Amino acid sequence: MKRRVLYIEPVVSETVDSWKGYLSQFKDPETELEVTSLTEGPRHLRYYSYGSLVVPKILKIIKEAEKENFDAAIIGCFYDPGLRESREIAEKLVVTAPAEASMHIAVTLGQRFSIIVGATKGIPLMRENVIKYGFQDHLASFQPIGMGVLDLQMDPEETKRRIVQAAEKAIEQDGAEVIILGCTHQFGFYQELQSTLGVPVIDVALAALNYAEFLVDLRNKHGWYFNKKNEYLPPPQEEIERWKLSDLF
Repeated sequence: MKRRVLYIEPVVSETVDSWKGYLSQFKDPETELEVTSLTEGPRHLRYYSYGSLVVPKILKIIKEAEKENFDAAIIGCFYDPGLRESREIAEKLVVTAPAEASMHIAVTLGQRFSIIVGATKGIPLMRENVIKYGFQDHLASFQPIGMGVLDLQMDPEETKRRIVQAAEKAIEQDGAEVIILGCTHQFGFYQELQSTLGVPVIDVALAALNYAEFLVDLRNKHGWYFNKKNEYLPPPQEEIERWKLSDLF
């Protein structure tokens, strides 16, 4: 069954083609994948204020994706910016994001997981998401490696060295059974790290891609889709039109 999936880099990015090439190696053969990014705004989302700036832009992309008959959209940042808001305005479009997807997978693969983070700045928001998604009892630890988002691919060997050091600490001292690479820019390392560490290591961009495919299949085969009567109840169309909000998202 064919699926059309849109991967959104929720920042200004010059690596859209690289992302498409990387993700395409791991998509299902029946998945048609497109990758897009923002045309203006921040180049990373380390700060709360940056995250707030991109959510309206994400919502516009989500609405366009639905009009263009995509089956799923992935918000490609481990902070999962705009995830609930996007699900609220989507009608049949599956929307997911890396943190939610990777945590669901992690708790299936092991009892406790640790998240490798670039810098301590990101931990409070990530912890909020762990709690929001209901996985606090499965969290072994956060392990920072002292690197910014844009530094993670500058020296891959140094990045891998720091991840291994942090992950070994998480496994040996914190009891982690699964390691989550807590930034999409830690991509391309998981196979080598998994071989070195001997535990499942989750590349969060790939987790989101394969989770999106899974959710599309559940929707198409069984009609299982986000409940639109409570948390994801959409705003009334009459209000949107009366208040002239349709141009905002």
